[in-house]
Amino acid sequence: MKILANDGIAQSGIDKLEASGFEVLTTTVAQEQLKNFINENSIEALLVRSTTKVRKELIDACPNLKLIGRGGVGMDNIDVDYARQRGLFVINTPAASSGSVAELVFAHLYGGVRFLYDANRNMPLDGDSKFKQLKKSYAAGSELRGKTLGVIGFGRIGRATAKIALGVGMKVVFFDPFITETEIAVEFYDGQSVSFPLKGMSKEEVISQSDFISLHVPAQKEYVIGKKEFSQMKDGVGIVNAARGGVLDEVALVDALESGKVAFAGLDVFESEPTPEIRILMHPKISMTPHIGAATGEAQTRIGAELADQIITLLK
Repeated sequence: MKILANDGIAQSGIDKLEASGFEVLTTTVAQEQLKNFINENSIEALLVRSTTKVRKELIDACPNLKLIGRGGVGMDNIDVDYARQRGLFVINTPAASSGSVAELVFAHLYGGVRFLYDANRNMPLDGDSKFKQLKKSYAAGSELRGKTLGVIGFGRIGRATAKIALGVGMKVVFFDPFITETEIAVEFYDGQSVSFPLKGMSKEEVISQSDFISLHVPAQKEYVIGKKEFSQMKDGVGIVNAARGGVLDEVALVDALESGKVAFAGLDVFESEPTPEIRILMHPKISMTPHIGAATGEAQTRIGAELADQIITLLK
């Protein structure tokens, strides 16, 4: 049985699959050529990340497909319901990359409160001639400890983000339409853990009370954070979106940055991805990464192994 990992798969997944008798192809096939490649090579399982799209037309055109796997959490690049109606298995790896995404959120947060997003741009240009001026410009940093982090969306990644925040010494408030209260256990290196009971709030309460806001929601038809929500925030708030492009109104974000309502933003995803708007790319108060939330060696190893385990269970 042949599997095409069109956006790649970690060696951990390849090893498990091959040990179970599967043939794994890691050729990257262009979207427009995917249908022919799948049919000509008798591919029965297609594995993707966020680049390859698996829409109704591709599903209809590839009758040999039995399984579609997404190495990651969100499956908005797959017509999931249609595929399942056609009898295909559709799987993903919701737990494997949570910690990696949460750590990236905090990379943006720490970089934001200490102006690293700007200092890393200006030091190579002016560090030798304007060192004292730059030192003065970046002297008004702040700490995360003691501040309030608002988490919008409290699934696996939202909870992983909350764990780091609690460990840092932050207060955590959250909004999730499906969760009213929960308990977060923060584990330490020596096996000890401390549990924190948390109660959900309304989105408006979270937005108005938070010093920093992190988004962890799936793709939506409408903005989760737009002009109205920005107006409800504290002055000088920091906001991070490592969820999906389109859940945050980037035009409203730029307006809020330029008015001072928002002090800084961290974006790992973009409305017009993979070609972010120049106004976003050039903005001096935005810290940016190219959708790398799950892009750690550890996460990819877990993702590969988790995909392999599910495939072996479903197709063997």
